Amino acid sequence: MNNRITELFGIQYPVIAGGMVWCSGWRLTAAVSEQGGLGLLGAGSMTPDVLRDQIRKVRAATSKPFGVNVPLMKPNADELIQVIAEEQVPVVFTSAGSPKKWTSWLHERGIKVAHVVASSLFARKCEDAGVDAVVAEGFEAGGHNGKEETTTLCLIPAVRRATSLPLIAAGGIASGQACLAVQALGAEGVQIGTLFALTQESSASEAFKQRCLNLQEGDTKLLLRKLSPTRLVKGGFYTAIEEAENRGASPEELLAIIGTGKTKVGIYDGDVENGELEIGQAASQLCGTQPQSVTQVFQRLISEYREAKAAL
Repeated sequence: MNNRITELFGIQYPVIAGGMVWCSGWRLTAAVSEQGGLGLLGAGSMTPDVLRDQIRKVRAATSKPFGVNVPLMKPNADELIQVIAEEQVPVVFTSAGSPKKWTSWLHERGIKVAHVVASSLFARKCEDAGVDAVVAEGFEAGGHNGKEETTTLCLIPAVRRATSLPLIAAGGIASGQACLAVQALGAEGVQIGTLFALTQESSASEAFKQRCLNLQEGDTKLLLRKLSPTRLVKGGFYTAIEEAENRGASPEELLAIIGTGKTKVGIYDGDVENGELEIGQAASQLCGTQPQSVTQVFQRLISEYREAKAAL
């Protein structure tokens, strides 16, 4: 499939693996790129030195294009961007901040830039900033979410009307049928998080993967609206946050409960009761399954997409 997304990134399929904290290490990134998609390292959970090491490991594992996702709200975002430039990474996906801050600087160094948005307003700001592509991420997505809480099927056509940029859909996409659906709405590619977070190559703990592969509908919920809306898996950490919000806790109180390193505790270390577990609503579609390889995921996505398109 050739379109503006495949041409922009030099890939075979317009499928991007979300750069997820504690999940998107070098193995997952390289595996996705090897299958013809675009793998992204999740720099949000990395120090500059760790990121540099991960970039070099990706390069040793694949000659295919790959990128790095950088949440601009991270205190060390500037340092991460510097490492990316020094290591000559070809693609950067930025999120949680202004696309104007780094786009021109990255372009001057030959790096392509995509930015993640949750509204058509910010999609227009991306176009003004000169980014190469926009990722429209709906309310269904795991982790940090937009304050607008717009679902993917509503967000994609709105963003498509608002900008002429190459458009990547994200949020709730975990099947070939979903890929076809967002294409019908105007998306030219998909960014998939949950499905890849639970693969064999993901750096997340097995305990986290097994917990998420047994989630039913409604087992995730958006909390932390006073800080940064975040989709969490129900459990001990989730309950503590929910109870605090229900009694009207201030942002400062919520930050004290969250503490530091809770996503590492839950996702990477595997303490699924006390750690922060972030995953998308699409996890319930995988309930009862076991972690698959990235190769198996691509085979299924392609098969489902073709079958759905033929059926229509």
